[in-house]
Amino acid sequence: MKNKIVFITGASSGIGRETAYKFAPAGANLILTYNKKKKGGEETLKRCLESGAKDALLLKLDLTDNKSIVSAVKQALKKFGSVDIMINNAGTGVVKPLKDNTVAEIEQQLRTNLEGLIKITRAMLPHVRETIINVGSFLSKNAYGDMAVYCASKYGVRGFTQSLAEELPDLKICCVNPDLTATTLTGNEGRPPEAVADIIFKAAAGKIRCKKGGDVDVWEVLK
Repeated sequence: MKNKIVFITGASSGIGRETAYKFAPAGANLILTYNKKKKGGEETLKRCLESGAKDALLLKLDLTDNKSIVSAVKQALKKFGSVDIMINNAGTGVVKPLKDNTVAEIEQQLRTNLEGLIKITRAMLPHVRETIINVGSFLSKNAYGDMAVYCASKYGVRGFTQSLAEELPDLKICCVNPDLTATTLTGNEGRPPEAVADIIFKAAAGKIRCKKGGDVDVWEVLK
């Protein structure tokens, strides 16, 4: 991974942050994004540079805002020119029955987890040279009654991943699906995010087999 240019969305905490921490000691160049947690993003950036990242850039990115997407991609390309590995990790979720979701909560989940992921991938696509990894979920493959909108968005991520891989056979494109992971979404219950990050890193490095458009299910790899 030395000198590779790696773009990671949602790097201010959780799986995204831990993924950055896997690539940094390998000597990668990192493009890290945050939305609301600027301080968390700055902490991630600092540790990455201290632990061996060749270079790193921190960007504000709101996946529900078209202008923010365009701006982040423009800044990333201005500094690095291209991307070797793109990791779409940023996401959000609400745990409650559909009838209790507000319209704003429905829009936030769909626009962040699916629409925004598709849009930033499209914007960066001409400049991606090797790999796209989309972070799905156990709920990309299994339904859960109190997360209907989140499930819909994550099922969509898998469909998008599979279709994009058909369009672009020269790129390695796959979906890494974590199960219950200790992040803010789960109230910090579940598997340590660094365990998921390790699988993302190994999938990107070719140490875990990644079929064209296929799934890398964390619970299967670690069982």
